[in-house]
Amino acid sequence: MKVVQIYKDYYPPVKGGIEGHINLLAHGLKENGIEVQVLVSNTRNRLQTEEIDGIRITKVPQLVRLSSAPINPTLHLWLQKLGQKADVLHFHLPNPSSVMAFLCCSGLNGKVIATYHSDIVRQKWLGKMYAPFLHLFLKKADTIIATSPNYIKLSRVLSAFQDKCVVIPLGIDTARFELTLADAEMLNTLKKRYGKAVILFIGRFRYYKGLHILIDAMQKVDANLLLIGAGLLENQLRRQVAEKNLQDRIHFLGELSDEQVNVYLKSCDVFVLPSIYKSEAFGIVQLEAMACGKPVVCCELGTGTSFVNRHQKTGLVVCPEDPEALSESINFLLADKDIRTSFGKAGCQRVINHFTGDKMIRDTIGVYRNLT
Repeated sequence: MKVVQIYKDYYPPVKGGIEGHINLLAHGLKENGIEVQVLVSNTRNRLQTEEIDGIRITKVPQLVRLSSAPINPTLHLWLQKLGQKADVLHFHLPNPSSVMAFLCCSGLNGKVIATYHSDIVRQKWLGKMYAPFLHLFLKKADTIIATSPNYIKLSRVLSAFQDKCVVIPLGIDTARFELTLADAEMLNTLKKRYGKAVILFIGRFRYYKGLHILIDAMQKVDANLLLIGAGLLENQLRRQVAEKNLQDRIHFLGELSDEQVNVYLKSCDVFVLPSIYKSEAFGIVQLEAMACGKPVVCCELGTGTSFVNRHQKTGLVVCPEDPEALSESINFLLADKDIRTSFGKAGCQRVINHFTGDKMIRDTIGVYRNLT
C-alpha cells in the first residue's frame, strides 16, 4: 500500500502538535510495511526533497504565507504526480492550500482521507471565502477522521458530515517517557534550582493559548511557572510578567529538545494548558504530561481538551479566560499531594488505554484497509 501524507509543515524541523502527529504516524506506517511519503510546503521559494529516517519528504516552493496558509503555485502539480501512484491520499486539515490543490487535480484514483484537526477560528474572512471549497473537498473525501467525539459536535463543518466521520484520537509514543539515569540526574538539578512547587506549560506562544490569563493567575499562586516554547507573543508576555513583578517566579525557558522536555514534565507538580479558544482542538501535550503521571488543568472549550483531561479524574477543567478559577484549581492541586498522585495515576492509565501511538496507528491502518 502506498500512502501520501499532506500538510503544510513537517517535524523536523517545524515543532507543533500536528507536525509531530504526522511524524509519528508516518513512522508507524513505515514500520507496518506501508510505503509512505510526505508532501508539505517549504518555507522558501524553492523545491526541496529529502529523506528523513527512510521517509521521503517533498517540500514544494512557497511564495508567501497568508494568515498562516502557505501559497504554493505548484502544489497541485506535485499532488497530481505523487497522487497518481498512491492508494491513499491522507490530508491533515486545516490547510486551505492542499484543499485547493486537490480540487485542481484530476485522475487521482487513490482514496481520500482527511484528519480534521481544527476549524479555522481566528481568520474569519478567510474561513468564509474558503468554506465552499472545504465543503466540496469533504464531500469528495471517502472518510473524515475526527480526533475526538467532542469536535464532531462542536464543529459546524464536521456536524454536516457526521456520516463520514470516524473518531481516532491522537496518540503518543509512551516509551519516550521512560526514566533514564541521565533524567534522574537532571531531575535532582531542577529540584534544587526551583525548590518550591513547579507549574509547567509547553507550547507555542499563540493567541489562543491563554498565557496572559495564566500569568494573571500566577499572582495568587506561590510556585514557579516554567514556560517552554517560543512565539510572536513572547515579548508581550515578558512585559506582562515584568509589570506584575513576577520575574522571580515565571521563567521563560525557550524551545528545548525532546529529551529536556521529558525531564521538565517529570519534574513538575502540575501541568497547565490555559487555552481560551477552540483553535486548541485537542491539546496533545496534555497526553505527554499525563504519561508522566502529572495532573492537568485545562479549560472547557467544547473541544478535545476536556475529552483528554477528565474533570476530577485526571485533573481539573475550568472556565476559559478566568484567572481566578485557574489559580484556585492550581492551588487546590498544589495543596494536596494525594490528589495529585491519584489524578496522575489515572491520567497515565488513560493514556495507556486510549491514546498510545500504536493504537492510533492501528486504527488508521484499519481505515485505510477498509477503503482499499
